[in-house]
Amino acid sequence: MRSLPDDPNRAQSQFRLLCAAVAVLACGLLGYSQTLAFAWDEGYHVLAAQLINAGKRPYLDFCFPQTPLNAYWVAGWMRIAGETWRAVHALAALETAAAILLIADYVYARFPVTLWRLVVALSAALLFGLNVPVFQYGTVGQAYGFCLLASVAAFRVAVEGVAKRRVWWSFAAGFLAAAAAASSLLTAPVAPVLLLWALIYNREGGRWVKFIGFLAGGLLAFLPVLMLAVRGFRPTLFSVLQYHLFYRGVEWEEATSHNIDVWLSWIDSADALLLGVLALAGLVFTIQHEADRSRRGEMYLCFWLTAALTLHISTARPTFSRYYLLTVPFLAVLAAVGLYEVGSRLEDRKGPRWALLAVTILLCLALGKGLYDSRDNYSWPEFEQIAAKIDQVTPPGGLLFADEHIYFLTRRSPPSGMELQDSHKLSLPPDLAALVHVVPRSEWARRMQAGMFSTVQTCRDEDDQRFEVLGVPPLYRRNVSIDTCNVYWDLAAAPPAHH
Repeated sequence: MRSLPDDPNRAQSQFRLLCAAVAVLACGLLGYSQTLAFAWDEGYHVLAAQLINAGKRPYLDFCFPQTPLNAYWVAGWMRIAGETWRAVHALAALETAAAILLIADYVYARFPVTLWRLVVALSAALLFGLNVPVFQYGTVGQAYGFCLLASVAAFRVAVEGVAKRRVWWSFAAGFLAAAAAASSLLTAPVAPVLLLWALIYNREGGRWVKFIGFLAGGLLAFLPVLMLAVRGFRPTLFSVLQYHLFYRGVEWEEATSHNIDVWLSWIDSADALLLGVLALAGLVFTIQHEADRSRRGEMYLCFWLTAALTLHISTARPTFSRYYLLTVPFLAVLAAVGLYEVGSRLEDRKGPRWALLAVTILLCLALGKGLYDSRDNYSWPEFEQIAAKIDQVTPPGGLLFADEHIYFLTRRSPPSGMELQDSHKLSLPPDLAALVHVVPRSEWARRMQAGMFSTVQTCRDEDDQRFEVLGVPPLYRRNVSIDTCNVYWDLAAAPPAHH
């Protein structure tokens, strides 16, 4: 790639335009986060943050099979902005937007061809921000937004740090990479890949000093996990590792065929195909034509981060297509280079504009289709209607059996073992079950039949087996259906007396 002299005024004007484009993307993410954004699993994430603010601890006081840093981060945010799903979604959308800006700025700063610089930076922002899984899940109350921001920030700091003598750069890269893993183990490969790459490409300062600094930063990010492990090693080990290794696949008899379907789902995804083809072109171009060693090394880093994350995510049983959104920032960098490789072959001087226009149209069409296909999904406003009905019919002090979203919205503390619905499928030894706060479905059915709950809420299509095992309908005189969810109240018979 041939560099041309920069016009400072033009460069400043282009960068302002790039920031304005990212601001438009941020507004889109924020708007979607406040209206249609919803993921079923975010219920137990936001409930965990609420429970933390109530003085409870993950693992020790309730089952939470995730690394906890994002839950603590969201809990702190809730103390400022309020315990609402809108506040949590706004935080996630801003985190995702910040990650997009960091990637766009990186491409703009690194790309040497002045004529194409703004185009490739804009294309990186669009390939990242208009990606369907990023748009849909980078705006919900799970750890995706935080992980995207932490991973991208770690990448930026690591590539700067190899040319810096001070160890603080390595410390910061280690902290940020580990912070992503301390929020979701789906990002676990980021830290080792960055560390190995930084040691190989280090140009200033001692490698061993930087190695130790990176590990020290990572240790600091995992401090919440370590503190919880000191207070309860066995429940921490179960939630962070054993649950995922041995119990995630329970009631997923077709996990292997499910994973194969997920691995092949990119064939039906226009945005995934576009991103993959352009990223491959960018990688080939880098291998064949990039003469600058530092830029070539950074492109290789994007590839290795993508490869390591893809392999790691693919081994989860079960895995889901949305998990792969964590690879999108690094694919977007390679794809931006690939767009230059393809577009620069056009002889028309308007080639950059036509290339950017084509990418924008394809991405917008793919995003529109993705949002249209998910139009019948649940939404938080629907659950707010259910929560309002539950507040209306549940007497003060009455126990509630409900999904995590409802406990969060009604601010009712769930009975121990109800913090994670998915844990009801487990049948653990009694001592372990009590230690990790897991109550099996059969025990909930027994308590239900004993008239323990004043009100019951369930969504049939989410858990038909649970609905049938509990045998809810005959127990209650009154019920109402809201969408595909049901609320039952007014016990048909008084619960047996306890002495």
